[in-house]
Amino acid sequence: MPTRFEPGAPAPERHIPLSVPLIGGNAWRYVKQCLDEGWVSSAGSFVTEFEQQVAARAGKAHGVACSTGTAALHLGLLVAGVEPDDEVIVPALTFAAPANAVRYVNAWPRFIDIEADHWQLDPQRVREFIERGCDWRQRQLIDRTTGRRVRAILPVDLLGHPCDIDALMAIARDFDLVVVEDATESLGARYRDTPVGARADVSCFSFNGNKVITAGGGGVLATDRAEWAARARHLSTQAKSDPIEYVHDEIGFNYRLTNLQAALGVAQLEQLDDYVGRKRALAAAYTTALAAVPGLATMTEAQWARSMFWLYTVRVDARGYGMDSRALLRRLDEHRIQARPLWQPLHRSPAHRGSPPADAPVADRVASAALSLPSSVGLTEDDQRRVIEVVAGRS
Repeated sequence: MPTRFEPGAPAPERHIPLSVPLIGGNAWRYVKQCLDEGWVSSAGSFVTEFEQQVAARAGKAHGVACSTGTAALHLGLLVAGVEPDDEVIVPALTFAAPANAVRYVNAWPRFIDIEADHWQLDPQRVREFIERGCDWRQRQLIDRTTGRRVRAILPVDLLGHPCDIDALMAIARDFDLVVVEDATESLGARYRDTPVGARADVSCFSFNGNKVITAGGGGVLATDRAEWAARARHLSTQAKSDPIEYVHDEIGFNYRLTNLQAALGVAQLEQLDDYVGRKRALAAAYTTALAAVPGLATMTEAQWARSMFWLYTVRVDARGYGMDSRALLRRLDEHRIQARPLWQPLHRSPAHRGSPPADAPVADRVASAALSLPSSVGLTEDDQRRVIEVVAGRS
């Protein structure tokens, strides 16, 4: 029902969402092609094309399309050899999906703190945990506290900024671990001279509606190992082992991406470079406008990184700014501007209370102080100016 206003009353401010997709280019044409040809489900040429293009963007030889980024993480852990009761090193501050994927394979996340500058998994803390808290027994790394094998590292390229993957890969090679990189927020970012996702054993991407490009959902697992890609594809299609008969040789999953989604994804990939450029321009404008606001810390970028700034996030010091991050969240909401806090640190999550306790003070501080601001690829200059005015206290 339409809202009624008193005559002469000012119109309400337009709502500014946090992050919504920008659909253009060939999207309508490619989706219409699927509808016209009847290839709308989990088979079709766009699925293959999407897999190949995402893999190429990630610097990998093979891509496997999945229904979600979380499904890609689940399959990635399985093909990398993570087994029940293993432990997987996961950053203490990230979305729940990577820790949940570890539990899907009946393994356990081992939460390690993030570093303070860019909020990525801290390689120094990872090495300290291994060298001080683990033993090397019969060519396996064993957590001294739990007695479990530590099998993998699952770093997350948080908020579009790459983790220090070289440092983490060096640790993995020293201790015979596999690395499954959660790059779901960071397609289009770069680590040194390579795309994000290129250096890990497996890298996983998401195409949810709030990502830099979207397929309306979906994910891709990317790897250089042909046998891992083949097994991931086999598991994603219910592990059907005969081309004609319905014979299944192990427990599989219905993790397939539809051709309709892939068609949208292919059209969006054609816009990726432009969209990453827009994200970086939004970030630069926020940084320039907010850097001098007392009590606000703006996002930074490592010298070796090219972030794609998925969600531009500030940290709010209550004493310097005059209110805490949640009060600023409410203030923005009063102006019809959507913002959001980061995630509850996973070592404090009731869902993961069975995992070993973790000391993660940086994750705790960042989570309590951080607030993500509107970061849509299509955010207009006027809307961004309005966000800045409210955050800077000028509105």
